[in-house]
Amino acid sequence: MSSYSRREFLTVAGAATALWSSLPVLSAAQVLKSPFRVAVINDEISQDFDHACFVAAHDFGMSWIELRGMWGKNVMDLDAAQINEAKAILSKYNLKVTDIASPLFKTDWPGAPRSQYGSKEDMHGAPEVTFKQQDEVLERSISLAKQFDTGKVRCFDFWRLDDVAPHRQAIDDKLRSAAETCGKQGILLVLENEFACNTATGREAARTMNAVQTPNLALNWDPGNAVMRNELDAFPVAWELIPKNRIHHCHCKNAIKGAGDKIEWAPVDKGYIDWAGQFRALKQMGYHDAVSLETHWHGGGTPEQSTRISWAGMKSALESAKAI
Repeated sequence: MSSYSRREFLTVAGAATALWSSLPVLSAAQVLKSPFRVAVINDEISQDFDHACFVAAHDFGMSWIELRGMWGKNVMDLDAAQINEAKAILSKYNLKVTDIASPLFKTDWPGAPRSQYGSKEDMHGAPEVTFKQQDEVLERSISLAKQFDTGKVRCFDFWRLDDVAPHRQAIDDKLRSAAETCGKQGILLVLENEFACNTATGREAARTMNAVQTPNLALNWDPGNAVMRNELDAFPVAWELIPKNRIHHCHCKNAIKGAGDKIEWAPVDKGYIDWAGQFRALKQMGYHDAVSLETHWHGGGTPEQSTRISWAGMKSALESAKAI
């Protein structure tokens, strides 16, 4: 039997280590099988993107992740080197991107009174920019979608106005125009019903989808946000009004009445939304797109621990719906 010299042994060992480190990190958790693209928004776990991806893939068993912020920056502000690093981390954990969670149209509508609902806390690290800069935000969002190999960009319906009626037609036209711009580049624009914006509830989402008739605009259905806007029957009552073929993304979180009857965020398995029922309804309509955990509730002490608790509730609801 031949023997290695110390130098030969170290050379072979080093080569083996390099090969091993280049292989994808396999998940210790069983990889989820679902009719949905089960995902989590990365910065709901951690600003450390590698760690967030490790938790999503290794601990949660996910194959999908939604990008919003990392390393103390909003995804919109990543430089070329950070984009390449993020792509390498995604490859390392075999994760695909559901969408770019852009802050597009989280701004005041020009010519309208300044909204009382706009808040820097809602921007998730992105600087609030003016209406005039929104075309640049749109172009950047489309570019990021292409770089991260996803076909979707998320947007909003401008900070909420007490009386949107005088501006509603113009806002609808802007949403349609942005969606057409996306469509020309093979990207789907998904509008999130956001409690601080003009489309906040299921009923308002149905109105907006019916008013803006283009295949390039879809809905990011967020029943938790609807509850936060006091639509306590978001599911199943308001849900029935929404054109189901326009839903191409879904955010999972929950809300409940707290002290003084104030609506507060809650873990996914506690609150007004029956998530097992919502998942069954999505499954019955043949939905195959993203259901993405957007924790928001921070009662677990840290963002990561809160997300782990919410994921446990979300996973239980998926299992109850026979969706994993």
